[in-house]
Amino acid sequence: MPTVDLTLETFEQTILEGGTVFVDFWAGWCGPCLAFAPHYQAAAEDNPDLVFAKVDTEAQQQLAAAMNITSIPTIMAFKDGIGVFAQAGALPRPVLDDLVSQVRALDMDQVRAQLAAADSDELAEA
Repeated sequence: MPTVDLTLETFEQTILEGGTVFVDFWAGWCGPCLAFAPHYQAAAEDNPDLVFAKVDTEAQQQLAAAMNITSIPTIMAFKDGIGVFAQAGALPRPVLDDLVSQVRALDMDQVRAQLAAADSDELAEA
């Protein structure tokens, strides 16, 4: 499956409706971004049931700012609308494949329970 280009207008809907979504924040002038792109594209082709999206930080500066992107490439992963991973830096293909496997294996009921517990702790401290 090819990668999907995201914009400020399509980002939220894609994250909320996409199931498992990986997002690569990149720019055309960024050498590490360009070196990472073939690995990301190959992962997209090897995992057609997942969404692999790209955000051109030059064309989508407002979106990059909203997501607090300060270094590129930055890879984010979302599952069931919840951000579960974010890291700056190009990943070697084996590491990217391992990340995909880990995100696939996440128990989202457990993740939601952990988020609820963290929210409860924050309220108790306030």
